[in-house]
Amino acid sequence: MAFVRIAGQLLHYRLAGRVGAPVLVLANSLGTDARIWDAVLERLGPDFHILSYDKRGHGLSDAPPGEQTLDEHVGDLEGLVAHLGFDRFVLAGVSVGGLIAQGYALRHPGKLLGLILMDTAARIGSVESWNARIGAVLGNGIASISDQILDRWFDETYRRTRPDDFAGWRHMLERTPAAGYAGTCAALRDADLRADVGRIATPALVLAGEKDVSTPPELVRETAGLIPNARFEMIPRAGHLPNIEQPDALVAAFRRYFAEIALG
Repeated sequence: MAFVRIAGQLLHYRLAGRVGAPVLVLANSLGTDARIWDAVLERLGPDFHILSYDKRGHGLSDAPPGEQTLDEHVGDLEGLVAHLGFDRFVLAGVSVGGLIAQGYALRHPGKLLGLILMDTAARIGSVESWNARIGAVLGNGIASISDQILDRWFDETYRRTRPDDFAGWRHMLERTPAAGYAGTCAALRDADLRADVGRIATPALVLAGEKDVSTPPELVRETAGLIPNARFEMIPRAGHLPNIEQPDALVAAFRRYFAEIALG
């Protein structure tokens, strides 16, 4: 395990893969930690030096009380890659991790070799929906709404055929600190990059799970249409987290993109 304090917050991060290879940085979704990338690390480790981390409020990182902002999450990523000396890298993020990736791409276009946005959008949800979720989590705990969250994360086939894995991901979600989860919900509530993502200069791969309910494919496709040099692709038989449900299909899409940008 490795830790660093960024802007007063302790962040947990992991390095995997081949030192000296192209760097791939992975940002995770709401209610998850860096372990959601394990299958991706296994498949891409021989060819990439991979950073995954627990964003603030999640996993082994600090969970500060109160609301968070997208700018704070982007700042955490800025500090982490600076700490590790990563000057040029591919950045991939899923869900709120994809919003963090969009924010980073807007601030630091010269640092990115590539940008992969998964099951995310420039604007996710509404003020009302996020406030309702914040109220439920702070009032009754994450377990009180975990069934509806998990139904949006995973396709029914995965839930039915892999019950033990599904139970493990439930544990991860329900053990996320309520303050950290709610604080990140506030960041999602307040983030709206629709007027900004047209300035993203990095060629982007934008992916959506075919069965995603949290960020439906058409919403993801809309964001791809706002980014000048973006290509949209669907991952079949996947919900909100293709990196868990369909890692082979996801990594194949990654590799096609890497070939397009002449990386690896």
